[in-house]
Amino acid sequence: MQSENHLLQKRVNLFDGISIVAGAMIGSGIFIVSADIARNVGSPGWLMVVWLITGIITVIGAISYGELASMMPHVGGQYVYLKEAYHPLVGFLFGWTTFLVIQCGSIAAVAVAFAKFSGVLFPWISEKIILLQIGPLKINSTMIVAIAMISFLTWLNTRGIVTGKTVQNIFSSTKVIALLGFILIGFFATKNIGSFEINKDVFWKASQVGPDSQVIPLAGFALVAAIGTALVGSLFSADAWYNVTYISGEVINPKRTVPLSLFFGTLIVSVIYLLTNFVYIKMLPLSGSPDGTDVISRGMQFATDDRVATSAMSVVFGDYAAIIMAVFIMVSTFGCNHGLILAGPRVYYAMAKDGLFFKKVGEINKNGVPGFAIAVQGIWAVLLCLSGTYNNLLDYVIFAVLIFFTLTILSIFVLRVKRPDIKRPYKAFGYPVIPAIYIVTTVTIMIILLIYKPDYTFPGLAIVLLGIPVFFLWRRHSKKTA
Repeated sequence: MQSENHLLQKRVNLFDGISIVAGAMIGSGIFIVSADIARNVGSPGWLMVVWLITGIITVIGAISYGELASMMPHVGGQYVYLKEAYHPLVGFLFGWTTFLVIQCGSIAAVAVAFAKFSGVLFPWISEKIILLQIGPLKINSTMIVAIAMISFLTWLNTRGIVTGKTVQNIFSSTKVIALLGFILIGFFATKNIGSFEINKDVFWKASQVGPDSQVIPLAGFALVAAIGTALVGSLFSADAWYNVTYISGEVINPKRTVPLSLFFGTLIVSVIYLLTNFVYIKMLPLSGSPDGTDVISRGMQFATDDRVATSAMSVVFGDYAAIIMAVFIMVSTFGCNHGLILAGPRVYYAMAKDGLFFKKVGEINKNGVPGFAIAVQGIWAVLLCLSGTYNNLLDYVIFAVLIFFTLTILSIFVLRVKRPDIKRPYKAFGYPVIPAIYIVTTVTIMIILLIYKPDYTFPGLAIVLLGIPVFFLWRRHSKKTA
């Protein structure tokens, strides 16, 4: 698999690595999903707990991945770890699911979010404006904008890793600075609003908004289940931090740079996410009414179109808030998708070098990147834009991601036994306790999702399992070809 690695350019340094981690994580989720979390848990305190759990899981996962990244600094990252720890089948299932759902599904979802927020500035971008209908398929202007975004970023990433990392650095830095500005506004420009006083009275009174907007008190296992389902949104918002492992073959001193990028990138974003949600509960009451006439009466739970950040900003900037936040979220989603499109094809490239994907996907173009792999990813992401919705893709993605998170962290234990001879420049923090806690937590979340969101999680599981016969068919074909 590594035979063509000399064609890849080692140009990614520590700052670039942190930028790729942070940029891929920060998309549109942080500005939207807190509304659904608020409806699920019903109190400011438990809202913060959901985001705290998300941050802890993410950082623990990142520092645990650091051991694997330092052991095997190869193109493909997580695909390589799973293949080496278990069997080529497990690595293939990861690559298969990454292509079909995880990476391309995320790209499609983020592109649709970009298009929706573009509609705030340009009213002709709307799901209601149908441009073409082919049988049951209705192509609206939102889809066209999402497809155009994916197409442009796909082309841009075929131009080389230097171009890719430069664009990523610009957008990641812009997003972090803008979020810090949002946080500062929330801390210092909202002293006389009084929303935080309202929230303090119900800070730990957990409840859930039922189908008819009735309030259902939560306690015991019902609260645990509510937290588990609420984590879908927050984990999706903090996903994609591991993408930097995919480009390990293009990183300068990857045994040091990749683990540090994972740690600092996830830590920075997790802290920013916590502070952002604290600002939300400082600027808006968590509870509200769907019939409310202003942002205060609607609260976080019933923010218009779940745009919590826009509602919070409108407290300070009034009618201009929608435009300000739309511009910022467009920048954020553009940078996020650029990072996803940059990293994912390295997994398919690694699979192709192992004979588990189309041979042409394993070729490097004249700019030193897997250009055909980038193009194939773009085509499938466009098809998902035409066939799926943001919420469905979110649910499919996170369950599949959790499966492979768990297997990857478990591979640390497996490889300590199976390959004790491999040098480990960095070892997982708190081994074996911290990685074990991570595994127990993610398994618990998956069980809750299987029980309470079967319509989305079982299809995600089915996609993973469907890869088993495909693996054996592909391997048989590869042997015949050879």
